[in-house]
Amino acid sequence: MSYLADQVRRDDHDRYLCVLFAPARLREDLFALYAFNAEVAKVRESVTEQLIGRMKLQWWRDLIAAIYEGGNVPKGNPVVEALAVIVKRHGLAREDFDVLLETRERDVGDDDFADVADLESYADGTSARLTSLALQILDVKDETSRAAGRHVGIAWALTGLMRAVLFHARANRVPLPQDLLAGAALTAHDVQERRNAARLAVVIEQVARTARAHLDKARSFRVDRGALATLLPATLADSYLSGLERRKYDVYDPRHALQRPAVGRLIWNGLRGRF
Repeated sequence: MSYLADQVRRDDHDRYLCVLFAPARLREDLFALYAFNAEVAKVRESVTEQLIGRMKLQWWRDLIAAIYEGGNVPKGNPVVEALAVIVKRHGLAREDFDVLLETRERDVGDDDFADVADLESYADGTSARLTSLALQILDVKDETSRAAGRHVGIAWALTGLMRAVLFHARANRVPLPQDLLAGAALTAHDVQERRNAARLAVVIEQVARTARAHLDKARSFRVDRGALATLLPATLADSYLSGLERRKYDVYDPRHALQRPAVGRLIWNGLRGRF
């Protein structure tokens, strides 16, 4: 297993599984993209001060600028070196990187998500932009496949945020819409202290229904089969959302943290060319 594949397997196991359904010649390039994303996604957890986090994100922005503008790209970092190669090899859109990194600024700040639309905007700027770049690597250019990818990306991010609610709460951050929390008479402290499970479940259910709506929208499009590896997270999202529903959207339930990817369903859908 390559260095990049191993990093993605450790840091983003679900996407690692999906990459295995891509053409063999493109897998390493997808691993390079997802390894970059893993590095950026864990900036908040790797620092204790916002300023340091912002400096790390600025380093990545400077790197992207150097890659596109012919500047000095540092040597010796496998992720950086591979990223520079795939940008040129596939003509990846700089705008997607710029938006992704700009949106990730929210990770190191104190801004809460005002409402579901704000949460969707964050998902669009991060996961959906990453999906867009992956589709470019797969040379999928038709608008319907790209639209499907955007909705899958948003649904995947929303699902991930719900799966990680307690993880983020331990770091004094609750990535849920503030208007829904207020409507349920909940505060961030309630989530951190694992109180009022039934009221929190109402909030989680509304976010889950939004994620489901994006999955339904994605599946309404006729897509290029070549896009499958980037759309298969929809299958895993289905499984995680179904698990939430079975547990009545109670993220305090110990089974929530123990749920694993539906590998069997992923393989079945992958073989059928479905997502």
